[in-house]
Amino acid sequence: MKLAIRVCAALVALASSSLAQTIEERAAPCLACHGENGVSDTENVPSLGGQHAPYLLIQLFMFREKQRTTVNPPADPMIQVMYEMTNGFTDDDLRAFSDFVAKLPPPKPSEDQGDAARMRAAGDLMTQHRCNACHGTDLAGRDHVPRIAGQREDYLVKTMREYKNNVRRGYDATMAEALAPVTDAQIVELAYAIARFR
Repeated sequence: MKLAIRVCAALVALASSSLAQTIEERAAPCLACHGENGVSDTENVPSLGGQHAPYLLIQLFMFREKQRTTVNPPADPMIQVMYEMTNGFTDDDLRAFSDFVAKLPPPKPSEDQGDAARMRAAGDLMTQHRCNACHGTDLAGRDHVPRIAGQREDYLVKTMREYKNNVRRGYDATMAEALAPVTDAQIVELAYAIARFR
């Protein structure tokens, strides 16, 4: 993890240099952490492939404005990297990056189809806690709601815990409210199923 942070920090400097001109060149540091094709191989770093431009725009705006976490300074060093990465971005930059990343293909379903009983139980949890109401029955999201199908399991656990504990801010309180009655054990089961969703 420390190596990943150092690499990302070095890439922040590259992204802000005048050498990077095209959006592809400017996005290279993003993809170094989030995965060349938008599929992350880095612990607790989300895959961005398949995300919708409006959702990405909101997230980049929150990073630029240093509003992504309720903890200041951020406890998560990767949040600080994102704050630095988006520092100085114009509104046009935010839109350009959002549009570029939104064209990356979604992660392919995991070859591991998961334990059938766990998958069914997690499906019941998704219905009970209204996950499908916002993220869709295919968990592909829409507009300002993220795609969660096929997301990294560790990142899903981390994110849901942060929303539940009021560490991660959303642009509204929907996620915090949805996760309030969810236990930590249920978060683990939801992440297990969502990461393997087909």
